[in-house]
Amino acid sequence: MVLTQNFQVTLNENLSLGINETKPQKCWPGLIKRYQAWLPVSEKTPVITLQEGGTPLIPINSISHRIGKNVSVYAKYDGLNPTGSFKDRGMTMAISKAKEQGCEAVICASTGNTSASAAAYAKRAGMRCFVLIPDGYVAQGKLAQALVYGAEVISIKGNFDKALNIVQSIADKYPITLVNSVNPFRLEGQKTAAFEIIEYLGEAPDWLCIPMGNAGNITAYWMGFNEYFNAGKSTKLPKMMGFQASGSAPLVLGKNIQDPQTIATAIRIGKPVNREKALMAKEKSNGGFLDVTDQEIIEAYKLLGKEEGIFAEPASAASIAGLIKRKDEVPNGATIVCVLTGNGLKDPDCAIANNDASFYSGLEANIETVAKTMGF
Repeated sequence: MVLTQNFQVTLNENLSLGINETKPQKCWPGLIKRYQAWLPVSEKTPVITLQEGGTPLIPINSISHRIGKNVSVYAKYDGLNPTGSFKDRGMTMAISKAKEQGCEAVICASTGNTSASAAAYAKRAGMRCFVLIPDGYVAQGKLAQALVYGAEVISIKGNFDKALNIVQSIADKYPITLVNSVNPFRLEGQKTAAFEIIEYLGEAPDWLCIPMGNAGNITAYWMGFNEYFNAGKSTKLPKMMGFQASGSAPLVLGKNIQDPQTIATAIRIGKPVNREKALMAKEKSNGGFLDVTDQEIIEAYKLLGKEEGIFAEPASAASIAGLIKRKDEVPNGATIVCVLTGNGLKDPDCAIANNDASFYSGLEANIETVAKTMGF
């Protein structure tokens, strides 16, 4: 009886406020509809969306404490996009524009995340999707996604850079749309993450720390920060701090890497196609590029999981590893955003091989044995 009365009181209060709990509330519409005025779309553009964007900006206090200096560090966790990575931001734009132009098939080269995103959005648009991947260098979670989404996967004996050369040539010669980050609509979608950061913080951060592979994302963020700054929605621009794996660091070393190697497969790219744009972002923002070792990446990867409850893929952890490595350069009281580009479930093999958890197996199925193992 008491429960019924309490429910009726709550219902009456809601009704008096004009709240109808039986009526569905509006959800996040996807980034094209949310930021339509900032994107190259029109009423004729068919919006192909999985309600991407709107990902959280999470305070990561354990990292703030490690840096010290009264800084505030946040994680922009784009691993919570529909296919588990930031690629969805660009893919909703690339596929929507391809659909508008009457395209029936798309193609991409991928280390995993692009293939998953391209396949999901292409199928939602009713298109075929062809994916070229480097044989043996795509994490199982990402390959599984592409297959389940119905991509037509072609594995080649060569690295990502070779695969990208092939798909660029095919797109030039045949009626198929390339949806890698050389597609300008990809960057237009990805820039919206910068909008979301400014809207959440009320201002641009002092530093934006981001992993770099093909360097499209750092380029896109810089576009977004500049557009909001020029519109008076922020009063400053962040320093763009880009991080690469030591074995795959062409932007840091200033030269292409013929055989890039790193545990962070998402950034295992030796010849970034957005090189010049990324270098301009670094120069204009007075930022910096640095490499981090695989060991530093894994330490940051484990730190995010066990101290923050955030499961990001190894490439994402490069932004955390890089910030920790450059902590002496961080200004007092700075606000810093670290971009986490992908979900940890993308690479389960890495998680199994790199953790500090306790795992007990083969125990007898009784209370006494389990309790004793727990320390009781």
